[in-house]
Amino acid sequence: MHCERKILDNFYWVGANDRRIELFENAYPVPNGISYNSFLLTDEKNILVDGVDSAVTNLFIENIKYILQDRPLDYVIINHMEPDHCAGFIEIAVHYPNVQFIGNAKTIKLFKQLYPNIKLENFIIVNEGDSFSAGKFQFQFMLAPMVHWPEVMVTYESTTKTLFSADAFGTFGALNGNLFFDEIVNKEEYFTESRRYYSNIVGKYGAQTLSLLKKASNLDIHMICPLHGPLLRSDFEAIFERYQKWGSYTAEENTVTVVYGSIYGNTQQAADKLAQILSEKGIKNIRVYDVAKTHYSYIIGDCFRTSTLACLSATYNNGLFASTEAFLLEFANHNISNKTIALVENGSWSPQAGKCMKAIIDGLKNTTIIEPIVTIVSSPTEETFEQLNTLADKIINSLK
Repeated sequence: MHCERKILDNFYWVGANDRRIELFENAYPVPNGISYNSFLLTDEKNILVDGVDSAVTNLFIENIKYILQDRPLDYVIINHMEPDHCAGFIEIAVHYPNVQFIGNAKTIKLFKQLYPNIKLENFIIVNEGDSFSAGKFQFQFMLAPMVHWPEVMVTYESTTKTLFSADAFGTFGALNGNLFFDEIVNKEEYFTESRRYYSNIVGKYGAQTLSLLKKASNLDIHMICPLHGPLLRSDFEAIFERYQKWGSYTAEENTVTVVYGSIYGNTQQAADKLAQILSEKGIKNIRVYDVAKTHYSYIIGDCFRTSTLACLSATYNNGLFASTEAFLLEFANHNISNKTIALVENGSWSPQAGKCMKAIIDGLKNTTIIEPIVTIVSSPTEETFEQLNTLADKIINSLK
């Protein structure tokens, strides 16, 4: 059963959805699945742009064969060599042995590493600014290294004014019939998952993202085709504005993400009290997360949204509670910058969590740690609540 979708004349979506997948890249929860976007442009020569994961390769091949019938597939443009977009090329090579792959020098190196059994005599290497003509379609290639692999490039097709943007402008979630962003009613849900996708998949490479945005701003774009999620044909200004903020680690909102690691509920009580005090003092749209229950990818997403992180943790084995440590290591590994961070530790006989938390986040660019670290001894007291009130005032002053 083929499930292709016509976008424009001679321009088709031939990707697929995977709603059975539980963890994207075996790391990130995707309760709404994921889409793998691939595009087929037909004219004097037939060109496939990007591929799909092995889980959906059968449908992918059916889509292509239904459109092409007995015609050949002449070229495949590879914008990103990650297996969730390229595993399907094994079957492409079987069904279309004369196809020519197009990519840059780093693409071919990764291709040989990942798929050594596919012959590469028909590989066309392109560089920054190179162009390629295939009938009415005119392609221009722009390198986008480390957004988020070193071989990544994007391709601009000037006839339809389409940017094939690789992993940029993508999002988690399968497509639900609607192929385009402007067909989605709940746009805030889209931006939430788009932020979670960007911050976790690409977020470490903010400078490289801004470089790509600069290149894209010089193009006359009517449509953006990312590798995951809905296609974009409107609202470019709002989307680019968010990417500009995410790439520069600029908060969307002056508010607080409260994160806690609690064993018996005492540290949680302090976290809830701090959030309550902040709310009573006028702070809106606060988020509170239990790091032992919530996957870090959701918390990282909100850390990109908010200007301030408050992290509260129990001491465990004379060190840091494991779930808190795992979250903070991810926070630091994503190079999250330009944040104000408040720390609260708990320990019954030798509180060590504050020192451990500070050691992980020390050195992050333009990061301010509010001093002093608040210490709880076993359970919060009235004195603790007074300290949290003072901490809340310091947080609010930082928001100004």
